[in-house]
Amino acid sequence: MERRYDLDWIRILAFGVLVFYHVGMYYVTWDWHVNSPHASHALEPLMRLASPWRLSLLFLVSGAATGFLWDRCRRAGAPFLGPRSWRLLLPLVFGMLVIVPPQSYFEVLEKLPGGYHDGYLAFWARYLAGDAGFCRDGDCLDLPTWNHLWFVAYLWVYTVVLWALLRSAPRLAERLAETVRRALSGPGGLLWPLAWLAIARMLLVGRFESTHALFDDWYNHAQYLPLFLLGFAIARPGPLWDRIEAARWPALAAALGAWLYIAWYFGHYTDGTPPEPLRWLQRLLWAVQQWAAIVAILGFGRRFAPGDSPARRWLTEAVFPVYILHQTLIVVLAVWMRRFDLVPWIEGPLLVAATFALCFAGYGIIRRVGWLRPLFGLKYSRSPYAPRHEAPDVRS
Repeated sequence: MERRYDLDWIRILAFGVLVFYHVGMYYVTWDWHVNSPHASHALEPLMRLASPWRLSLLFLVSGAATGFLWDRCRRAGAPFLGPRSWRLLLPLVFGMLVIVPPQSYFEVLEKLPGGYHDGYLAFWARYLAGDAGFCRDGDCLDLPTWNHLWFVAYLWVYTVVLWALLRSAPRLAERLAETVRRALSGPGGLLWPLAWLAIARMLLVGRFESTHALFDDWYNHAQYLPLFLLGFAIARPGPLWDRIEAARWPALAAALGAWLYIAWYFGHYTDGTPPEPLRWLQRLLWAVQQWAAIVAILGFGRRFAPGDSPARRWLTEAVFPVYILHQTLIVVLAVWMRRFDLVPWIEGPLLVAATFALCFAGYGIIRRVGWLRPLFGLKYSRSPYAPRHEAPDVRS
């Protein structure tokens, strides 16, 4: 199948949003690994502009990527699950053991009653040993942890689910995918995913906290797994994408309208209990913003995304290493920059720029060192500068 450059660019955009979002987490009042001394509610409405859809979009695009990869492997008679697992699980394990620990270390320094004074190497040894003694008010850190790399763990699990379906019932899977494409291509068809997301939020979000712990995260599974499978089903070009492109402006208007209510709702009821009708309306409009934003991004991407270029090829490969590195760099840089006591409107942009600069510098090193590449989700290469055939998938 022809490579979908629009999905490449959307994937690049979506991972770029994560950097801005996680920098924002440092400046809001929500609980995070570390928080700025200047944390306030000021940035929270803007954060909610991306909260409902940023990860949903990533799982949908990842499902499309998996579809292209599956098709390529099937046509070539090549194995699928083994190489895919290697590309996901090795970076996950390496990240948990090496990349993530500084996040937990600075969290302990900031939040542990009485502080922590034994240094990073001593903490790292306790981290690797699974020490459960870092507690505050009965809440203890689970170590080792995957923190932001939970996305990689979920992506692997969802890939296994899809692979099992494709292996055990390939004709049924293809018929289901075709049925989904036809249903979404019909009048009002784009409302079906919205209905699913709204029902999932209304029924599950109040019962299951978002934990990212895999085994008890049922609300997140109810939204992310179907979106991953939906991405697989709709990856191929066809009439559905014409409908998505045509819906881009109405979808954008719906997403922004829903966001205005959500921003008001959470801002107004920060310390109070909202009336139940307003709570249920918030849950419905959360799903509206979630799905409408995805449709708008897909539609505008199909309409306006650039085609192939050296920048696209470089960024496409850089995305996964940047994703693995970015949150640890944000935490370390944020703590280091406190000494300068900068106001947030100066410090924040500097933190974003420094994070991107160090992530790209890190990728520049990783891509040149053959043994490092698999640790960050890249194919092993003895000669990284040799010309490579680019497969028609948008790997995540």
